[in-house]
Amino acid sequence: MLVGHAEPGAAFRAAFVGGAMHHAWLLTGPPGIGKNAFAEAAATWVLARSAGPPVRDNSFEVPPDHPMASLRAAGSHPDFRRLERTVDDKGKLRTVIRVDEVRALAPLFQRTPFMSGWRVVVIDALDEMNRAASNAFLKSLEEPPPGTLFLALSHSPGRLLPTIRSRCRTLRFQPLSDTQVARVVAAERPKLGADEIAALVAVAEGAPGRALGLADAGIAGLTADLDALAVAAKGEATARALTLAKSLAGKTAGLRYVAFLDLVPAYLARAAKTRPAARSTRAVTLWERANDLAGGAVALALEPQSVAFELALLVAGLAE
Repeated sequence: MLVGHAEPGAAFRAAFVGGAMHHAWLLTGPPGIGKNAFAEAAATWVLARSAGPPVRDNSFEVPPDHPMASLRAAGSHPDFRRLERTVDDKGKLRTVIRVDEVRALAPLFQRTPFMSGWRVVVIDALDEMNRAASNAFLKSLEEPPPGTLFLALSHSPGRLLPTIRSRCRTLRFQPLSDTQVARVVAAERPKLGADEIAALVAVAEGAPGRALGLADAGIAGLTADLDALAVAAKGEATARALTLAKSLAGKTAGLRYVAFLDLVPAYLARAAKTRPAARSTRAVTLWERANDLAGGAVALALEPQSVAFELALLVAGLAE
């Protein structure tokens, strides 16, 4: 579902309709804000508009019964590919996009498009290509066959090869408003209650993908626990922090623990923004400490109960 991003959408469609279509577009911005949804919608629109019957020029909306939309929904459009990380022999998602995945696009480029004048490749994401894959992709950018369109996502464009960036037209994406995030979450998870959606919006920071990734973690309950910690007396806060930490350390608490690692820094960041200047400095200091601890907890394999307890005490520090 595509919500927001009207400005990059208008720029993209104007280029296509005006006959000034660049063959490669770099979609940049923080993770989870809708770059992939944009790329998918833009790809379907290009394929539909160039194949007929006509679709609107001022929107990416394509009727679901349109032949191109039906093929895309079924994952069987012959002129569309996604380039992304694959799973290994053990069923685990690889950490990078390998050169083999890039080379597998060769048959698409060696023939003319079947359904229209365009072939479209969505890359999610360029940041995840290893060096060999990046160099192989660069060759495709340098000598693209006519009618080729690349829609390449990047969360950190500064890390890309300069030669790749220079061959792409950049579209910059901004975080969505809280209202827009709530709209996406409600549409994608219609069974969620209003309180849970509000809690997800609060932690999303304008990224609906982030909210949806936490939708099964009981964010509303965790937020209520943090609200209580933020005003608890010192002795009470320690007991509350320990109880919460124990609940996040069990074998079945994996998702809630990961959500907690995201939630606490976001909670303290909001406190820093909304509290009076005299108290915001304290909140900023707590946020810095929480951000460092939460950011390295998984990579360093830190013990979950200890991490959760320390993070909970940092939130309790708001009451001091």
